[in-house]
Amino acid sequence: MLVAFYLNNNQLRNINLKIIFRLLANRKKIVNRKLKIKNCKSKTVNQLSVVLKKNTKIQKQKFNTNFYAYLSAWLSIATNLVLFLLKLWVGLLTNSVAIIADAWHTLSDSISSIIILVGIKISEKKANKKYPFGFGRVDIIASIILGILLSVVGFEFMIKGIKSLLNKDVANFGWLAIVVTIISILVKEAMAQFSFWSAKKTGKKSLKADAWHHRSDALSSLLILIGIFISKYFWWIDGLLGIILALIIFYTAFEILKDNILSFLGESPDDKLIGKLKIIANKEAKFDTALHHVHIHNYGNHTEITFHIVLPAKMTIEQAHKITENIEQQISNELDMIATIHIDPLS
Repeated sequence: MLVAFYLNNNQLRNINLKIIFRLLANRKKIVNRKLKIKNCKSKTVNQLSVVLKKNTKIQKQKFNTNFYAYLSAWLSIATNLVLFLLKLWVGLLTNSVAIIADAWHTLSDSISSIIILVGIKISEKKANKKYPFGFGRVDIIASIILGILLSVVGFEFMIKGIKSLLNKDVANFGWLAIVVTIISILVKEAMAQFSFWSAKKTGKKSLKADAWHHRSDALSSLLILIGIFISKYFWWIDGLLGIILALIIFYTAFEILKDNILSFLGESPDDKLIGKLKIIANKEAKFDTALHHVHIHNYGNHTEITFHIVLPAKMTIEQAHKITENIEQQISNELDMIATIHIDPLS
């Protein structure tokens, strides 16, 4: 009887111990689970904070980009209209083909700025199902239209300059022409500098084209100023200056058209960019990826790049995906390009 009681007590003790151990184990699991949830929540909050900060930064950059682009365009329109009226008035008073031509050249700057404004507005539209890459290339189209307009203006100046030489027209320059021309040089060069700065800040090709338009106007005014001082010695200087202005405008139009048409059709990457891509890819993969077959796709407000890399054939899909993902992220951070990578197996 005592033996049976002792055995029963031992069994009960063992059962109680098991229950206690199980309760302790369950409690430990619950605590660990709570800690995991807390860590997850903390991690999620941190990730959310990073995403919000990144989105805020992007929105701020977008606002600054739009502000500088619109400011540059509106300043250009207002300034060029005032200069056009001044130059036209002085040109008609002095009977100068070069100054009148320069006045219309200045007005064409205002027209080009209006085109740029429209281009910027359309290029801001978000991508949709019909246009998945967005409307960024409208900015390039606006630049091409600007280049064509400049070519037409240059042609007109060339005809007027030739006619002036054939008719032996003489311009009567005075102090008023000198003052207005100096003002034009200073204002147009200041506008060119501001537009170049805005183009660099925003990445808008149309603003860069507009900057060259301002620069060509400043150069044309400088030539006219030189012509004013030597016109009393050479009757033909006004007509010749009209032709030289036309050549400057033709050159500016050619540069604008070449740059934007090549960008629109698709350009080959330069050695400097390929070198940067190789450094990033090899650094992230930790071996030579033999990067090749690089293509650039410029969509105006963003650039996409595709290329091939070579990875070991025995590498798992997960490992390969991780490497390509890291390379794409680093390219986005360093070069501000959206990358798509094709993997070739190393045999």
